[in-house]
Amino acid sequence: MKLDRYELKAGRNLTTFEFLSEGPKGKIIKLVQFQQMNLPNLYNLAFGDLNPLTGQFDDKIITDNGDSEKVLATVVAAVYAFTGQYPRRMGLRNRQHRDENKIV
Repeated sequence: MKLDRYELKAGRNLTTFEFLSEGPKGKIIKLVQFQQMNLPNLYNLAFGDLNPLTGQFDDKIITDNGDSEKVLATVVAAVYAFTGQYPRRMGLRNRQHRDENKIV
C-alpha cells in the first residue's frame, strides 16, 4: 500500500528532516531527528514540531492537524532515507545464512 506523504527536506548528513504539515490548524513545521545514543550504531528517532515562538524542537506538543496518516507516512520515509544512507545504524543486523533481520 502506498500512502500520500509530505515532501521531506533532508539535512546534510540525513540525520535531520523537515516537512510541512497542512491541515485545519494551518501549516506546521515538523521535524524528524535521528539522535545518536550511548551505544555504537544505536539511534533515537525524535519527532515533533518546530516551535514558532522559540525556534526550538518540541516533541511534547500535540497539534492534531487532521493529517496523522500522511505525517506518519512521511516519518517512515525519513526512516527509509536514514537507514538507506546508514544501513548499519539503529542496531539492525542482517543474518544472511538464515535470512533473519534482528534488532540488536
